[in-house]
Amino acid sequence: MTARVNGAVKSEMTSERASDARKSVIAAIEKQSKDKTGLRSDVVTLHQGGAYHLYRYKRYDDVRLVFAPEQQIAFYGGDPDNFEYPRFDLDICLFRVYENGQPAKIDNYLKFNPRGPADGELTFVSGHPGKTDRQLTVDELADMRDRELPRILTMFKRREVLLHSFGERTFENERRVRDDFFGLQNNRKRYDGYLAGLLDPKIWQALQAREQKLRDAISGDPKLKSTTGAYDRIKNAQAEIAKNARVYNYFEMERPRFSVYRQPRAFYSTLFKYARLLVRAADERAKPNGERFEEFRDSARESLELELFSTEPVYDDVELLALTDSFTDLASAFGASDPLVKMVLGDKSLVERASELIKGTHLKDVAFRKKLYAGGKAALEAAHDPMIDIAIAIDSTGRQTKKVVETQGEIKQQAYAEIAKARFATEGTNSYPDATFTLRLSYGRVRGYEENGKQIPAFTNFAGLYERAEEHENKPPFDLPQRWIDKKDKLALTTPFNFVSDADIIGGNSGSPVVNQAGEFVGIIFDGNIQSLVLDCIFTDKQARAVSVDSAAILEALRNVYDAQPLVDELSSAK
Repeated sequence: MTARVNGAVKSEMTSERASDARKSVIAAIEKQSKDKTGLRSDVVTLHQGGAYHLYRYKRYDDVRLVFAPEQQIAFYGGDPDNFEYPRFDLDICLFRVYENGQPAKIDNYLKFNPRGPADGELTFVSGHPGKTDRQLTVDELADMRDRELPRILTMFKRREVLLHSFGERTFENERRVRDDFFGLQNNRKRYDGYLAGLLDPKIWQALQAREQKLRDAISGDPKLKSTTGAYDRIKNAQAEIAKNARVYNYFEMERPRFSVYRQPRAFYSTLFKYARLLVRAADERAKPNGERFEEFRDSARESLELELFSTEPVYDDVELLALTDSFTDLASAFGASDPLVKMVLGDKSLVERASELIKGTHLKDVAFRKKLYAGGKAALEAAHDPMIDIAIAIDSTGRQTKKVVETQGEIKQQAYAEIAKARFATEGTNSYPDATFTLRLSYGRVRGYEENGKQIPAFTNFAGLYERAEEHENKPPFDLPQRWIDKKDKLALTTPFNFVSDADIIGGNSGSPVVNQAGEFVGIIFDGNIQSLVLDCIFTDKQARAVSVDSAAILEALRNVYDAQPLVDELSSAK
């Protein structure tokens, strides 16, 4: 789709018009594809704008849980072991997909290998890795290092402390915030590692050398020399984004890669998320498809409605806690006398305003949300719902900053497209694009690594699990489920449990199958080690490793811990 997308953007256009033209043609491509095939269709930006590909997806709406282990064994070792190795986690679930009320008939699937991989074996990983930044300029990475990552880490740490304190009060509190708390811990640790990588002088020198090599090649080629100006355009555009970042972050939406929730930093609330989506949907759906924000295009409708009409429980005490803290954060960042803060809080205290919004809204009711969604602007205005009203009140502020970010993003996208063309001309097309949460194939060998002068083996086994539990006196987060204690003598303790490979993975790859050369499933990715966190910006296979559950461990646990022989038979008999 590269020629068609770029062909819609004319040289005489302003950045704002160019951005609108690009969005319009992408929306048209997606709609035409979906109308023709019935499949979810997304135009994916690759090489930071150097290429555009059309991805089509078949969506399954009836997915049923077949097996899930205890959280204690799925996330064994908890936060202390997260992003570490050796590991001892049965971090898997089994699902069955249905069509028309019957198990789906899938023509192409991976046969389950009962033995798992061997040390040194070549394996492949198919998955949807999240966003990487390996093709960003050094200037943009410097902004990431000095401004964006410290800011987002401050937010993660603030919210982690908030939910930890709340969860410690009662078991029920802990249960209510468990998933959110885990997400915050995971993101905090991940981006701590990324920031540490960007602050490492050796890594930074490698990033500078990588860019300088390309710059030198561009400068030495008369046909490419004009591309040198692209670097300055990116730097200047990023500076404009940084100027607007505070208002954008607090009143618009956090960038998806950093966000645990899809709402502004000033409104850490599921109920506000619903309000924002309803307000935006009413405005955006009144526009032609090509002029809408990406998340409100026809191609994204099913995903939007799935999120908007979620039946997950919403707890008033959690909402009050989170929203009050968001308002405290907002007032601290802007100052209590700032007009934007006054618009949000009015003449109320932080707790009073948060309580007023949460107690006064009816957005917990799915039927109410559906009614407002169907009724559009008129229904929203007639509802007199305080959460809807505040979402309407701040919407123009958010939209203004979003427009600035999108316009400057168009400048960057055009500049990165020029750099990508120069890279293709000088290096060929062998370098793969940054990850975009879309499907890609990676590969690597199963192998250990050296750390602090000690060789770390590629595999762990069940025996190591029981030894680790004993070392910690079977206390959380190293306690074993009672079932695993009772069934220890049934297990073959030498069975491989987890293993590492040097496959190129990143956040978003969890759940990716590991496949051998015969096309068989031999494991499933669930983490990376601490050394892998730098893979956001640069690839290295010296110590960075992908961590997987071994297929042999899955069958051994199903058979001898969970007494699930029928599942073992089904997995093993697939031809």
